[in-house]
Amino acid sequence: MSEKVGVYICHCGSNIAGVVDVAALSRWAGALPNVTVARDYKFMCSSLGQELIEKDIEELGLTRVVVAACSPHLHETTFRNCCKRAGLNPFLFEMASIREQVSWVTGNKTVALEKSKALISGAVQRVIHNQSLEPIIVDINPNVLVVGGGITGIQAALEIADAGYHVYLVEREPSIGGHMAQFDKTFPTLDCSACILTPKMFSAGTHPNITLLTWSEVEKVDGYVGNFTVKVRQKARKVNTELCTGCGICEQKCPKKVIDTVFEAGMGLRKAVYTPFPQAVPKYPVMDVQNCTFFLKGTCKACEKFCPTGAIDFKQEDKVVSLNVGNIILATGWDLFDCRRIPQYGYGRLANVYNSLEFERLSNAAGPTGGKVVLRDGETVPQSVGIIHCVGSRDKNYNPYCSAICCMQSLKFAHLVKEKTGAQVYNFYIDIRTPLKAYDEFYQHILETDETRFVRGKVAEVTDAARLPGEEGKLIIQVEDTLIGKQRRIPVDMVILSAGLEPRHDSKEVAKLFGIGCSSNRWFIERHPKLDPVATMTEGVFIAGVCQGPKDIPLSVVQGAAAAARVIGLINQKQVSLEPVRASVNAEQCSGCRICNSLCPFNAISFLADRGVSEINPALCQGCGTCVAACPAGAITGSHFTNTQIMSQIEGILEVGLGQLEAVPA
Repeated sequence: MSEKVGVYICHCGSNIAGVVDVAALSRWAGALPNVTVARDYKFMCSSLGQELIEKDIEELGLTRVVVAACSPHLHETTFRNCCKRAGLNPFLFEMASIREQVSWVTGNKTVALEKSKALISGAVQRVIHNQSLEPIIVDINPNVLVVGGGITGIQAALEIADAGYHVYLVEREPSIGGHMAQFDKTFPTLDCSACILTPKMFSAGTHPNITLLTWSEVEKVDGYVGNFTVKVRQKARKVNTELCTGCGICEQKCPKKVIDTVFEAGMGLRKAVYTPFPQAVPKYPVMDVQNCTFFLKGTCKACEKFCPTGAIDFKQEDKVVSLNVGNIILATGWDLFDCRRIPQYGYGRLANVYNSLEFERLSNAAGPTGGKVVLRDGETVPQSVGIIHCVGSRDKNYNPYCSAICCMQSLKFAHLVKEKTGAQVYNFYIDIRTPLKAYDEFYQHILETDETRFVRGKVAEVTDAARLPGEEGKLIIQVEDTLIGKQRRIPVDMVILSAGLEPRHDSKEVAKLFGIGCSSNRWFIERHPKLDPVATMTEGVFIAGVCQGPKDIPLSVVQGAAAAARVIGLINQKQVSLEPVRASVNAEQCSGCRICNSLCPFNAISFLADRGVSEINPALCQGCGTCVAACPAGAITGSHFTNTQIMSQIEGILEVGLGQLEAVPA
């Protein structure tokens, strides 16, 4: 029995119709073999467009549907559900992308029409060989893993825990809190960062549904949505947390001081046994074995001698724990751009050039100077300060993207400097970007009330080479002021580099570990930048916060809550349907060569030694097709992408393409 195919062509407003003659394309498609009806409509994805398809399926008895519109990535699910509502198996549908692959890449209407014909011809010939498929149903383990204990991860963990589900919160540092714990005040309200953060940290640390795994890192992830098995290495604290009371005596008695390059950003010292900051959660210290005198020389043990509960354990080893979870949220945060990469700004060479995290600690009431803004000598109060925006951002030599927080951060710094020192402040900017709620009001306040001077221009150089009167002992900022069209030399006592945000240094390795993708800039890739910004292409793995791209604290909190909501929704369903586009092995053809086993990026293929053949776990398989292409015996088939389907689509495309070539005069 011949199939009845319906072809539906979308105008997409003028996105497609502005380049492709959709009316002519519809008439042409109606004459193709097996096509029962061909229509064009302004917005096929709208309710009216979908009802048009449903009506034709029911009244004309269509057995296959082709929609020529935008990318399948955007609306394939929409039209599959449309077919399903009309009683047609959703996998008897095919989509041709004539927006991304045609109208958006050419303005030549003749070429656009002919390529659209080729794509529709291929889709029609392919859909005839499509087969009815049924989704794979898997149960959802209600436990959740959240990786990253910054404000995003804390928010996500609390949302899920408050909903009644258990969360494992993994953080590689000794305490949760992330970068926000280092800040003094937050824009635009200038409220105390610790006052906002530490209550949430305490809630996460004491919540009955949250298990904190700090000083820990994920080593291995197996499984699939609803059923992940995760190996987490808990690094040895050298402190028995069951005995430790967090009294701090070990830290007081430890004689070894080292520069704190993490929490204090190199601005202060800590002991070899330490808690990162007084409000740390959990309250238990960790031992820095790289700097501990006992581990270096075999002597000291002052911490052990003075510990009142005997909690110090020099023999404690790392421990690997196995967690079973149904969903994973990655909130791994960001790294600060290394300002040494721009040597002309003098960072690391000129003493009084600071990066933004260093200034956060300098201005923090709990920082190494008690919140006093002074120069590196620890005494001199600056009388003039230059703040340079976009350091490492919006620069094709480093990071082409905007880091989203630098303008507001720089304005906050200007206010803090003025408040604490009364110094004259200069802000050197390319553009001021203050788009969110109350942000521009904050900018206007800094501009008018704090009397900050703004210089529009990209700073060329920061030097200590005095050439003019009044420059002695100063840092000289060389800049072109584009508003007055002149080169300026501005002497200041202190320079603050508003450094940009970068993905974590190991983001590619982490992405590979969890089976997700990274952009060219190394940010984690979401399923869709507008419609699904917290999901990934791996079912059950979600991303939130700055690991997905630059954003400030409010937006990070929003994404943490959004990812939690998605996870809670899946848990409440108790089961989830997986797309049945999976590979399968014909055991009779399999030679047992195991080539596919080592190539599968999702570890979905296992070798059955007793039968001498490979087998694919359909729940783990993501239908990528690597094994199908690699199998030398042709024993593996990818459902919905069979050889017959692919070859038919190619033939359909070539029939139109070759016809075009024959029509060209010699």
